[in-house]
Amino acid sequence: MNIANLFKIALRAIASNKMRSFLTMLGIIIGVASVITMLAIGQGSKLQIKKNISEMGSNMIMIHPGADRGPGGARMSADDAQSLTLTDFHNIEEQNKYLAAVSPSVSSGGQLIYGNNNYQTSVTGVSRGYLTIRQLKIESGDMFTEADIKCAAKVCVVGKTIVDNLFPEGSDPVGQVVRFNKIPVRVVGVLKSKGYNSMGMDQDNIVLMPYTTVMKRVLAQNYLQSIYASAITEEITDLAIKDVTAILREGHKLREGDDDDFTIRSQEEISSMLTSTMDMLTLLLGAVAGISLVVGGIGIMNIMYVSVTERTREIGLRMSVGARGVDILSQFLIEAIMISVTGGLIGVLLGMGASAAVESVVKWPISVQPWTVMLAFAVCTFTGIFFGWYPAKKAANLDPIEAIRYE
Repeated sequence: MNIANLFKIALRAIASNKMRSFLTMLGIIIGVASVITMLAIGQGSKLQIKKNISEMGSNMIMIHPGADRGPGGARMSADDAQSLTLTDFHNIEEQNKYLAAVSPSVSSGGQLIYGNNNYQTSVTGVSRGYLTIRQLKIESGDMFTEADIKCAAKVCVVGKTIVDNLFPEGSDPVGQVVRFNKIPVRVVGVLKSKGYNSMGMDQDNIVLMPYTTVMKRVLAQNYLQSIYASAITEEITDLAIKDVTAILREGHKLREGDDDDFTIRSQEEISSMLTSTMDMLTLLLGAVAGISLVVGGIGIMNIMYVSVTERTREIGLRMSVGARGVDILSQFLIEAIMISVTGGLIGVLLGMGASAAVESVVKWPISVQPWTVMLAFAVCTFTGIFFGWYPAKKAANLDPIEAIRYE
């Protein structure tokens, strides 16, 4: 019996029991749709995290005071918290070989006031290189100058969220004097909007001042809370970290064998950690959704057993007129595969539709990768073969005489 005839017989069998065939497909449809949707959510989240990190500067390096505290999170001493100084910043700036920009960072929380409007936020003291490191751009006005840094000028650059809250009437903030707590500060520039990232952080809620201003006039301290740097290219980030480590160890007079009294992290390291976490979550989501595929496969096996029982006399008649066991096996196996594959195709369409709905309604980042569709389709095909094989084998092993006698 040729393949074309086997397909026709399988189609007739499916068509003669439309509702039963559809209900059998339903488990496969739901399983495939669930797998595609869950994997799309996982992949979309991972790509969004990578995009946000890239926007922050994929080659950014962060230097913090105190040794790496590790998983235990041991508390830092006061000396550890003050282990970064302006001397460290200047040494890195002057001696580095692989950095495009370096900036100290000190911050303090407080209230910005303009007229009758106020907004609770924090100011960050940085150098001009901070714009390059964080990939920030000035939309109007200018960045504060090196002269402003040297004289600890009371000037600032603000983000769009600050503008919207302090200047709701739409006036130009550039040139206006606002107060941070009790300190009058002149706005010299407005940053281009970057919006919210995937973790819900408002990237426009930002106020930048010269680091000298924040250290002297706001915090009254002579140490840095952190130093930010940017490698020339992402590929040489590791070399840049080794270079900065050597500069800081020399500056802190650490001997060979002494632990670092600072911690260096790169965006690449953070990206790898988050990506690894998202891969695990995606795998977990896919595995949970895949359980419904197994349930669907059991449904196929159950229905194929019923089909074999109902058509026992038909099987006996076919075998008595010359049909071989392999023909009977192929007939029922093709029927199982057709149910599974048809359900898989519908499931793929439903999964892509559900993914689009999640993106438009819930506003969750979604990415339907071609490999996830192919994987789901391959799994449902394998499910049809695996769960359809045993009932088909049972049909092929029937004794023709006993089958014809079956009532």
